[in-house]
Order: sequence, then C-alpha cells, then structure tokens
Amino acid sequence: MADPQFFNNHGPFTLSELAATAQGELSEGADVAMVLRDVAPLSLAGPDQVSFLDNRKYIAEFEKSGAGACIVAPGMAKHAPPGMALIICGSPYKAYALVAQKFYPRPRHPGAICAGACVDPTARLGDDVYVSPGAVIGAAAEIGSGSFIGANAVIGDHVMIGAGAWVGPMTSICCALIGDNVTLHPGVRIGQDGFGFAPDPGGFVKVPQLGRVIIQDNCDIGANTTIDRGTGADTVIGEGTWIDNLVQVAHNVRIGRRCIIAAQTGISGSTEIGDYVMIGGQAGITGHLKIGDGAMIAAQAGVMRDVAARERVVGSPAMPAKQYFREVASLAKMAKPKGQPDE
Repeated sequence: MADPQFFNNHGPFTLSELAATAQGELSEGADVAMVLRDVAPLSLAGPDQVSFLDNRKYIAEFEKSGAGACIVAPGMAKHAPPGMALIICGSPYKAYALVAQKFYPRPRHPGAICAGACVDPTARLGDDVYVSPGAVIGAAAEIGSGSFIGANAVIGDHVMIGAGAWVGPMTSICCALIGDNVTLHPGVRIGQDGFGFAPDPGGFVKVPQLGRVIIQDNCDIGANTTIDRGTGADTVIGEGTWIDNLVQVAHNVRIGRRCIIAAQTGISGSTEIGDYVMIGGQAGITGHLKIGDGAMIAAQAGVMRDVAARERVVGSPAMPAKQYFREVASLAKMAKPKGQPDE
C-alpha cells in the first residue's frame, strides 16, 4: 500500500475511467460509477481499491481477494469472487501499470533554480526546468523544457539533455548527448573515462578517451549504473532501452533499441548489441562481440563468443540453452550414486 507521506494519490476515479485508461472492457453488470480510491495487491485490496491478476500462481489469492475491481485476462475471469468488478484486457500487467500511473503520476515541478544550485551563465535551460539545491550545470550545457535536475547532480560543460528528462540526485554527466524523456536514477555516472590503457613494463599508459556517450529518447538508466564514453567512436544506448541498477557499460559499446539489461550486468568494450535483446542479472559479456537482435542471455551467463539473432544462451561459458540443460542433466545422472532410482 502506498504511504501518503511519500506518494501523492491523484484519485479517486470511477470504474469507467479506469477501464478507459486500461484499454479494457468491463465485466457484465459492473457498476460503471463505482468509485475506486487506490491500487493494491490482491491479498490486501479492499472494496474501494483495484488490483490485477497476471500470473496463474496467484489464482487462489484472486479467488479470495476483497478488491472492488480487478484487471484480468479473459481466461482468468471465471475465477473471480462474486461481486468483484472486472476490467478485462489482453495484457493485465501493462493495464495495471497505466492505472497505477493514473493514481500516482510522476511528480511535476514548476520551473525554478533553487538556492544553492550553480548554473553557468552560458548554459541554456528550456521552459519549466527545475534545478534542485546543490546541482551544478556547466558552461554551454543545454537542458530541454520540463526537465528535472536532482540535488547535487553535476551536468558537465556542453552536455545536451532533451526535453522531459529526469536526472536523479548525485548523478554526474559529461561528454554526453541525451535525448528526450530519459530517466537517470540517482548516482548514475555518464561519460567518464573508459578503461583504456596500453600495457608497458614501466607501467600502464593511459589511452585518451575521446568519444562521447549518446543516449537516445525514452531510455531508463538505473541507480549507480556507469556508462563510459568511447575511446574514439561513441558509446551508444538505443531508443527505449531500459538498464537496471549497477550495470557497467564500457567504452565503445553500442546497444540497440528497446533492450532490457538486468542488474549487475557487465558489458566489455566495443561489443555491439542488437535491438530487443534481453540480458539477465549478473551476466558478463566480453569485448568486441556481436549480440544479434532478439537474443536472450540468461542470468549469470558468461558470454565469450558472438550470439546469433534470437539465440538463447545459458551458463558460463555461455552456450545454447538446450545444450546447457542437456549437459546439466547428463552430469546429474553421472553423479547419482549407484542404485539410486531416477526421480
């Protein structure tokens, strides 16, 4: 349940309003004028709250839920308890996200430069940009209209950020061009030196990192993720890609559109990742590889070779999923004590 100290509820809404937001259809006999005041999980929801069911594992909770309304797929509707209004749609989780956003939209801040912020006089800020206390915006930087800059964030010289951006507290950005509607969660580091050096018996020799970071529109970058600038070529994050917390993206990496990269993944330099790639948590990808469109890389996979489009790889070293699970089954069979029956 959302704590009103931290989250501002914009409800209530009628059932018909929420059905329109969810792009769903109401169950027969549902009261379109029913007033719903909040969203809540199935097990906690009351008669003035709306919940959702997207996973069959929670059917038992759905059958006992006290929610006034629930968002469900057509095949799940038969499990609803008596009297519960249903919003029926093909993608309940997406519909719930839209409904929850209606109750709890991202806070909007009026344009202001707060006391304690330091904005270079040559920086250009669009309309309604909010700059929090302690933030620093460097010379000739550009911030698009409606953007939010969090406390103690540092925007370097000549950095360009598009409209509708949300830059979290303690974030630092340099040598970067960032598109519209990009979210950078607290502590993100964008554009710092890549890990480039030449080995020498007398000590490592730093290779100047002369590229940029380019983050296209509608990306979401998780807290404490680091994206290094390129050595010569740019590091690029494609449109609509979402990156979880604590991810390392090395110099010259190119990530395509609408990829999902889970926490603690590390991507080494100059690797190219196609569109719609999914990478599980703690995966490690070595440098100079090509990951094809639609590939799926399992959590904790160690990828040391190219991955074809739509290929699924598992394990370390990563291999095709079917091969990996055959090998696991074979090893388990070989390790089984003699005479022990198969399970």
